[in-house]
Amino acid sequence: MVPEDEQRCPCLSGNPYGECCGPLHGGAAAPTAERLMRSRFTAFALGLPEYLLLTWHPRTRPDELTLDPAQRWTRLDIVSTRAGGPFDSRGTVAFRAWWRTDDERGTLEETSDFVREQGRWYYLDGVVA
Repeated sequence: MVPEDEQRCPCLSGNPYGECCGPLHGGAAAPTAERLMRSRFTAFALGLPEYLLLTWHPRTRPDELTLDPAQRWTRLDIVSTRAGGPFDSRGTVAFRAWWRTDDERGTLEETSDFVREQGRWYYLDGVVA
């Protein structure tokens, strides 16, 4: 379920969804690798596999993506970023994401690589810690 534009964005940027990940989910280009990372976390939290596939680089993108509806993504911490700014062509974002199901809780720690082509950032791949 997509939040209302005025509600807090699930990526925990502190901004409302309509000013944060909402426009990216609607087709706007992410200005930085970190913003794309945040919008992808929010897509996991909201169950938007189409957006995840769209923002995954074609060279590494899977043919399909099925999200587990029982897994809820609840928190995102950006640990560090390297490059990935509006004038860069590559960037790296390290993050920690919290998830839960009815029976379990856990975290995912990953260092993700991003590439910008034709003005759009794409998730390339990542290394799970």
